Amino acid sequence: MPVPRKVVRPRRLKARRVTPAGRYGPALSVVLILPLLCLFALGFLYPIARLVLISFGDGAPNFDQYRRVFETPLYLGVLLRTISAAAMVTVFSLILGYPVAIAMARAKGRIALVIAAAVLIPLWTSVLVRSYAWIVLLQRSGLVNALLTESGLVASPLKLLYTDGAVILAMTHVLMPFMILPIANALRSIPPDYARAARSLGAGPATCFLRVTLPLSLPGVFAGSVMCFILAIGFYITPALVGGPEAMTMATLIAQQTTVVLDWPFAAALSSVLLLVTLLAVAIFRRALSISKGLSSVA
Repeated sequence: MPVPRKVVRPRRLKARRVTPAGRYGPALSVVLILPLLCLFALGFLYPIARLVLISFGDGAPNFDQYRRVFETPLYLGVLLRTISAAAMVTVFSLILGYPVAIAMARAKGRIALVIAAAVLIPLWTSVLVRSYAWIVLLQRSGLVNALLTESGLVASPLKLLYTDGAVILAMTHVLMPFMILPIANALRSIPPDYARAARSLGAGPATCFLRVTLPLSLPGVFAGSVMCFILAIGFYITPALVGGPEAMTMATLIAQQTTVVLDWPFAAALSSVLLLVTLLAVAIFRRALSISKGLSSVA
């Protein structure tokens, strides 16, 4: 009798998990992002942690430096002046920059190139150069005072330099591109059919802007406002040059405490307070953005 052959069953191959194109596994992702995490920890988290520890003193932790900030009228006034100046710079940048953003988003051809150059070329110029330009314009023998005296509007040159108004004006000029670019990007993402549909339903230009264009551009408005406020609240070069010692801000006060007075614990406390105000402002802007999105979706 023929011997029956042993039936060999084919081995089941283990199904491989195919990684979609453009994605990496968890282990490879950790390896790729590890240098960035190390750089972030060494260049950002560690200095901030050291700064906060220095603000509490060398011995037992205490809040003497923070009490000094909030109990001394001079330092509290500098903090409030810095916050109010940053808020005014943000508002002026929004008022002056929104029309430019609309023109930048809707223009075409050579006009679009001219508007983009007018926005980007000052952004590429050094902040130091732009601040010195305002010194030339606002000094007693500068162009602004010369025009005012020659036209007969004032009898003698005005004190325009080294004032809070000069600081706000110069900072608005420096930070306005950071407001224009996010708003222009948000306006470009709005389909033009929305405005045409609103106009066809009887909405006028003002109603179309208030009910369609402005709500849809709010993400760009909030992004530009956050960048302007955060940069303005910690700005150093422009307030130091244009404002001088009479228009002191938190940045110039911190620099004075570290380079002149050499009071590092107090400077660390001032920096920590400024960081806390910045984080609080970011949280408020994010909350306002989420509320505006909810209202727009309901509408």
